[in-house]
Amino acid sequence: MSIRNPKGILIPIGGNEDKGIEKHEIYTLEFIEEGILAHVLKAAGGKDACVVVIPTASSIPVEVGENYIQAFSTLGCKNVHILDIRSREDSETPEAIALIKKANCVMFSGGDQSRIIKFIENSTIHDIMVERFIKESNFVISGTSAGAMAMSFEMIAGGNPKDGFTKGATIMRKGLGLLPEVVIDTHFIRRGRFGRTAEAVAKFPNLLGIGLAEDTGLIIKNANECTVIGSGMVIIFDGSTLAHNNEKILEDGTPMTMTNLTVHVLSNGDQYNIKERQVKVLPLEAPFI
Repeated sequence: MSIRNPKGILIPIGGNEDKGIEKHEIYTLEFIEEGILAHVLKAAGGKDACVVVIPTASSIPVEVGENYIQAFSTLGCKNVHILDIRSREDSETPEAIALIKKANCVMFSGGDQSRIIKFIENSTIHDIMVERFIKESNFVISGTSAGAMAMSFEMIAGGNPKDGFTKGATIMRKGLGLLPEVVIDTHFIRRGRFGRTAEAVAKFPNLLGIGLAEDTGLIIKNANECTVIGSGMVIIFDGSTLAHNNEKILEDGTPMTMTNLTVHVLSNGDQYNIKERQVKVLPLEAPFI
């Protein structure tokens, strides 16, 4: 299904968002009420919203589901459902279809993004999500880590950061197609993924590369208007101005050359327009949101 001018909201997250349960301060904001999941819940309609968590990407889906139930409960939301999909057949059950039809927010967990594609892409619940995303302005699809990466049409499926900037180091697959104009990478700062996102942009210079730090996300409206949320940074790679890009002529394992790649470093409250490729930053005195 082609996605043009969708009305819904996407909220990709870089991973390790504050769930109000982590003990290490690097993974938490001062209060979960000020964090990313609070933004997700607000966009979905507030405490009475129906939230469906899909932990398909995770190798420990039961534990992950319990964490999200606890996190959203801390925010006052009790209408949280775990849709534990572990096969394509699970994506076609009447129960799964009914949950996706009534959800105000669908939340994909972290893990392995290829599992999301394997079990959900082109399924009935995928078709319902896309249709609702196109038509409904208050329908939210969120995803953290793997769940964020799976949103794009061209999806990063893997790649070792140590081999970054060499041809073939970044593995690409087709994603869920919700954001056809971008490629998303996550855990971006902590795991040193600058090179693999740069290679993804070299492969597809017409697409934007978006690198999300941990506990950091974007609220994306109409698949275009982006606002940064969370405690870290969002790195934007714009290859539309590349003066030299030798990716197509190189053999795998060869160091790449890219010149005039435009890179933006954005933080909480900053905005980006995907179609116009324009940045709008907050004044220095603006408050944290």
